[in-house]
Amino acid sequence: MYNKLKIYCKQTIPLTDKELDLIDDYFESRILKKKEYLLQDGRVCNFLAFIDEGSIRHFHIKDGEEKTCDISFENFWVTDFQSFTNNTICIMNLQAMERTTVSLIRKENLLNLYKECNKYETFGRLMAEKVAQRATEIAMSLSSEKPEERFCNLIKKQPELFQRIPQKYIANFLGISPESLSRIRKRIYTKEKS
Repeated sequence: MYNKLKIYCKQTIPLTDKELDLIDDYFESRILKKKEYLLQDGRVCNFLAFIDEGSIRHFHIKDGEEKTCDISFENFWVTDFQSFTNNTICIMNLQAMERTTVSLIRKENLLNLYKECNKYETFGRLMAEKVAQRATEIAMSLSSEKPEERFCNLIKKQPELFQRIPQKYIANFLGISPESLSRIRKRIYTKEKS
């Protein structure tokens, strides 16, 4: 159980087998069906979750419309850090885009894990830095790149996205309509062929 998480942890910080086994004590495994929510807005987020298999879409609702903020795949962490850290109601939704398995740790268990093995505090900091870095990359892309540039970068960084996620969510993430995404894809593929 939790093999992918243990491999990820061991690659991130030096842990003994005994320290790695603490994952079994503090984490719980959860399987989400396609379209099932890991987190819905209006609740307090009291967990961090590692994606073992599958994908999760991060979105919020503004003026009645869903706004996709990110799509995460295997070996990524998901949470609503603002809600998790401040114990406040979240506005973020985390929804499985396919059958998804996560290893989840609740906030109180995380704090107990930190007390039992301080190496996990270092791990937690590194994980939070990685999540913050991803959020910064997305914000920079949305503020400074044209839709075609964002599309090309997305293909380079996450080519599996287009095989696993419906086009309407990818378009929403890029901040364009599905029709615009189709035109951009056609234009780029036409350029590549010539």
